[in-house]
Amino acid sequence: MLSGRRLDLLDPSPLDIEIGDIAHGLARVARWNGQTAGPHVFSVAQHSLLVEAIGGALDPRLGGPERLELLLHDAPEYVIGDIISPLKNAIGDAYRSVERRLLAAIRQRFGLEPPSPALSRLVKRADRIAAAIEATRLAGFSQSEADQIFGRPPALPDLLRSDIERLVAGWPTAEAEACYRARFEALQCRA
Repeated sequence: MLSGRRLDLLDPSPLDIEIGDIAHGLARVARWNGQTAGPHVFSVAQHSLLVEAIGGALDPRLGGPERLELLLHDAPEYVIGDIISPLKNAIGDAYRSVERRLLAAIRQRFGLEPPSPALSRLVKRADRIAAAIEATRLAGFSQSEADQIFGRPPALPDLLRSDIERLVAGWPTAEAEACYRARFEALQCRA
C-alpha cells in the first residue's frame, strides 16, 4: 500500500487499512475492463460514488453510516482488482471469502456495523441500477441488452439526474481519487 502498510489478504487487519489507499486504488481500477468511451477510464471510485448517490435517492432517510456502506461496497477491489462477474462466479466462494474478509476489516476500521439485510438489499439494488446506467452510457450496450442483463432501472428523482450526468463520465484519476476521499470524509462526519 502507498501508506507503507502491508495488507494480508487472507487475514486482513483493520489497522492496515487507510482510506487514502482505498481512494487511490479504486480511482485506478477501471470498470468495464476499461472498455468505455472517452479519454479517461470510468473507475470503480466513480462507480462507488454513483452507487452511493443512487442509494441515497432510493432511501433519503439514510444516515452517514448507511451511506458509507454504499460508498465502501466495492472497497476490497482496491487491492484485488475489479474481477468481472463471470470470473467471480467461476472462482466462486474462494473469491467471495477474500472479499468478505476484506470488507469486514474495512467496516471494523471505519467503525461500521455489518449491514442489516435491508441495507444489503439496497446496496445490491443501487449497484445493479448503477451498472445498468453505466452499461448504456459508457460500455456500448443497447437499452434492450442492458434491460435483459440488469433489469430496467426505475425512474430516479430529477434531483439525481444532474449527479448521474456528472458521475457517469470518465474523470482524470486524480479527480476520481479526490472526489471519493472527499465524499468519504463528508459521510464520516455525518456518522
